[in-house]
Amino acid sequence: MRGAALIAAGVLLTAGCSEAEVETPPVDPAVLADAVELDAVMAHLTELERIAGENDGNRSLGTPGYDASVDYVAGALRDAGFDVQTPEFDTTLFAVENEQLTVDGEPMGVSALGMSPSTGPEGRTARVVRIAPDDTPGCEATDYDGVDAAGAVVIVDRGVCTFAVKEQVAAERGAAALLVANNEDGPLDAAGLGAESNPRIPVGGVAGADAERLSAATSVTVTLQTRTEDRKSRNVIAQTRTGSTDDVVVVGAHLDSVPEGPGINDNGTGVAAVLETALQLGSEPDVTNAVRFAFWGAEEVGLVGSTKYVESLSDEERLDIALYLNFDMLGSPNAGYLVFDGDDSDSVGEGPGPEGSAGIERTFAQFFDERGIEVGGTDFDGRSDYGPFVAFGIPAGGVFTGADDVKTPEQADLWGGTADQPFDPNYHTPEDTLAGIDREAFGAAAAAVAYGTAVYANSIDGPDGVPTGDQRAEVRAEFTE
Repeated sequence: MRGAALIAAGVLLTAGCSEAEVETPPVDPAVLADAVELDAVMAHLTELERIAGENDGNRSLGTPGYDASVDYVAGALRDAGFDVQTPEFDTTLFAVENEQLTVDGEPMGVSALGMSPSTGPEGRTARVVRIAPDDTPGCEATDYDGVDAAGAVVIVDRGVCTFAVKEQVAAERGAAALLVANNEDGPLDAAGLGAESNPRIPVGGVAGADAERLSAATSVTVTLQTRTEDRKSRNVIAQTRTGSTDDVVVVGAHLDSVPEGPGINDNGTGVAAVLETALQLGSEPDVTNAVRFAFWGAEEVGLVGSTKYVESLSDEERLDIALYLNFDMLGSPNAGYLVFDGDDSDSVGEGPGPEGSAGIERTFAQFFDERGIEVGGTDFDGRSDYGPFVAFGIPAGGVFTGADDVKTPEQADLWGGTADQPFDPNYHTPEDTLAGIDREAFGAAAAAVAYGTAVYANSIDGPDGVPTGDQRAEVRAEFTE
């Protein structure tokens, strides 16, 4: 029953009115959470897996599998009475066909950074130049003083400035290629230069532990065979017909997969939970604030769909967005129960989110606490679609069951699962299928999606609310200074 979750406790009748004049009860967050049932969200996942299976095993940017995913989500929303838009945007498809690094004839791990120019299939062989680590490693032209980088493969440390800036400085000094050594444990992957940086030389990432061996090498051969193509993609946007449009609650999940697999946890789970929340809420609920459901395209190539959307809005339209709730990977096989660290109480990575994000964190933590689940924090590290909203000072939050980070022994003690293994060992692989979904974690996370949506559809006031009116403009201006 679509929209059944609007019914709270009993039916309210106005005294002396007929049954035809029944007042619609307001949305009850707990009732809506219970209405988003595991069987329903798993049915959406089954359909997304079927779509991938019929389209070369994926639902990625620019493919028939992605178009079919758009049609499925948009069709379900239209059938539920929503006015659905599928705005188109331009993006660039980046693909890696080969990535290899040999150091004095021995192989070493390397990952092409997103949007890296190609070395071509033959690769580039050259001497090595190591830029000495300092307070701005490879970020300034003076870092190259006294160094002949022309025609060399340059090695710099990660940190301080963007990868794009490091590439620009190395290219100006005539480097043949750039390798960035990680400043954290493990390889440097899942990183990019950005489509707008117009990079000129190939750029790869290596583990920090390999930097010393690279620096001592006589020569290296780096092969980063990449491909870029201009593509068009679409978002799916649907908004309730009721509720204030001055305080819109945006609830989003990315709809695309990576080319390597069907993307059932990443991010069919987020899509399924947000879609079922929309269907159970209905297109005309009794809510104080309008709810806008968004399914983003091209997330896997750099948050393009959400970024293009937020940037397309006027200043006034962005101010009308009260908050953004993001849901990406909700059924990881080695699941954790994580909420975005809005107040930076963990002191990990980035600082706190925009004003109001701490209240969103508390709202989700309270939901899980009422179910006997202790949550952990996860950093606003910019790897999902909250990024462009946060960049404009819009408060954000959401839940997450983990990606390729490793579950600690303490987390395994708290939530079960396997310590010293990734939360999702199937991340970005063909094995990201229905078979890998942790149904218990997914059921709880999907219910949390509905709960948080209903809480803020009802009210954005109170200690766990977000700024309103003139204060909203003031705090956002301060955050983005």
